[in-house]
Amino acid sequence: MTRVILVQDVNGLGSVGDVVEVKAGYSRNYLVPKGMAVRWTEGAQKHIGDISAARRAREAAALQEARDIANTLAKEAVTRELRLAANAGEDGRLFGSVTAANIAKVLSSASGHKIDRGKIEIDSPIKTLGEHTVKVKLHPNVKVDINVVVYAE
Repeated sequence: MTRVILVQDVNGLGSVGDVVEVKAGYSRNYLVPKGMAVRWTEGAQKHIGDISAARRAREAAALQEARDIANTLAKEAVTRELRLAANAGEDGRLFGSVTAANIAKVLSSASGHKIDRGKIEIDSPIKTLGEHTVKVKLHPNVKVDINVVVYAE
C-alpha cells in the first residue's frame, strides 16, 4: 500500500487534500500520471494544510453565495410564486410536462441569478395545471421551496 495526497476529488476515494492509502499499482499507473494525486512525502505533508485551507475557503464562499441567493429568492414575491404558461387540454392535463429546464429559465429571468436546471428538484413530473412545489438546491446545506403555478396559455 502507498500513501498519496489527492489533488483532485476522486469518486469513492476522497477529496482534495486527503491523504489516502491505495495499492501501489493504482497510484503508480492511474492517480499520479493523471494528475489526481501526488506521492506522500514529509514535504508534501506540509502542503496539505495549504490545500485544506484553500478548500475550506472555497466551500465557505460557495455556502455564503448560496445563502445570499436563497435570501433573495425568499424575499422577492415574483420568485416565491413562479408562474409558467403551458399548453393544456380541457381537462387540465398538459401536452407534455413542465421540466426543470423550464423552471430554471423562468426563475433565472425573474430573480436575476443564474440558476442551473440541475439544482431544481421536482418530486414528480408536473403534468397538470395548478400549483406545485419544487425545491431549489443551491448548496448541500441550502434549499429553497418555490411554488410553481402552471396555467393554460
